Amino acid sequence: QVQLVESGGGLVQPGGSLRLSCAVSGNILSISAMGWYRQVPGKQREMVATLTSARTTDYADSVKGRFTISRDSAKNTLYLQMDSLKPEDTAVYYCNGQIITIASRTMSPLDYWGQGTQVTVSS
Repeated sequence: QVQLVESGGGLVQPGGSLRLSCAVSGNILSISAMGWYRQVPGKQREMVATLTSARTTDYADSVKGRFTISRDSAKNTLYLQMDSLKPEDTAVYYCNGQIITIASRTMSPLDYWGQGTQVTVSS
């Protein structure tokens, strides 16, 4: 019923920039928060940036000042602008949404995830 589709990943040199997008679709009643997470093989998935419906943002210390999360509500799309990329930013990046669907009986938000997009920072 809900789909999150990421795009925009790829290979970039250190110091470069990428912008990730996450298109959200489905029978959505409301979105309480969205975020970007990343994971490298052998490690737990970690929070990169989150954005609440009140426009409150939170960033991992490792990306503060370099990454910016934003959302276009009209397009139902979440973005992550990544600047000054470092090799340690290499990971699969996942989009997350805490979403209440039209069919929800509890009216409690559930976690939905995209399929992930690979970001590789290397010279």
